[in-house]
Amino acid sequence: SLVCSEMCIRYRVSTQSTGNLRLINTIGEATFMKLLPIAVLLSLNVIIVFSSPTPVVLWHGMGDTCCFPFSMGRLTELIQKNIPGIYVHSLMIGADEEADELNGFFMNINEQITIAAQQIANDTNLRGGFNAIGFSQGSQFLRGYVQRYNFPPVKNLISIGGQHQGVYGFPKCPGDNYTICNWVRELLDLGAYDSFVQDNLVQAEYWQDPYDYAGYLKYNIFLPDINNARDQKNSTYKANLISLENFVMVKFTEDTMVQPIESEWFGFYAPGGTEEIIPLRQSQLYTEDWLGLQVMDKANKLKFLSVVGDHLQFTDEWFVENIIPLLQ
Repeated sequence: SLVCSEMCIRYRVSTQSTGNLRLINTIGEATFMKLLPIAVLLSLNVIIVFSSPTPVVLWHGMGDTCCFPFSMGRLTELIQKNIPGIYVHSLMIGADEEADELNGFFMNINEQITIAAQQIANDTNLRGGFNAIGFSQGSQFLRGYVQRYNFPPVKNLISIGGQHQGVYGFPKCPGDNYTICNWVRELLDLGAYDSFVQDNLVQAEYWQDPYDYAGYLKYNIFLPDINNARDQKNSTYKANLISLENFVMVKFTEDTMVQPIESEWFGFYAPGGTEEIIPLRQSQLYTEDWLGLQVMDKANKLKFLSVVGDHLQFTDEWFVENIIPLLQ
């Protein structure tokens, strides 16, 4: 047997005769060329198809951009180093990195997902499907893409520190722009479910007030919709999510930014207070299977990972050990 060490290729050999010979295997390119001289290749009408790794799409979190060299840029390099030849598309919402950062605070999430869907559809490198990794709020945005569009389709959706049941609290604001953080706090103080705030503040659009669940359902323009929390359920959302090969959720056990931390595993406060946490499998969303998570769970498609540390604080070694295998 032959071991593929570097870039591998898949090849098919067939004859023009009625008894077509088909030989499918995977070997190293150099070895393949040594084993099959040119004359043999021509006589057998060989078609060589180079097999590339499944592409990856990244969506950054609040206060970050597509391309900061210390965050998404570094992770792009880490993925490419460990999976040679892989294509990585880090989403940028806006004309440049500055706009991308601002839009992470002040552009309606629904508009952002539409823009992302257009970028993905226009990228020919992604037309065969891709794996998606969301960081913090980028996780629920990518889930929104899967449920609303998913063409081209996502194979594995990986949520790193995402808030899938939203947040109730804004204890820390990431990034270096304190002016932006103060604006966010002032808008939340104005009223998270105020129509102006909902249209213009990203964090309000996944704000879930356990003391005002009715207001959340009625006025929040994003999260109740993608969680199928309202009376009218969207069957496409459920079908698209179930189509994933895996839905991986990473929780940071010492997270000081996300309240409650359990939202990273689809848990949340019980309505009416902040004393009790309802984990995913005990939630109405799961027991009534609004999104197909129960179906996915029984099919072993849900993966729950945890990192001991604060929000998005993971090492390269952890990423390589736990995330890279999901991309291969």
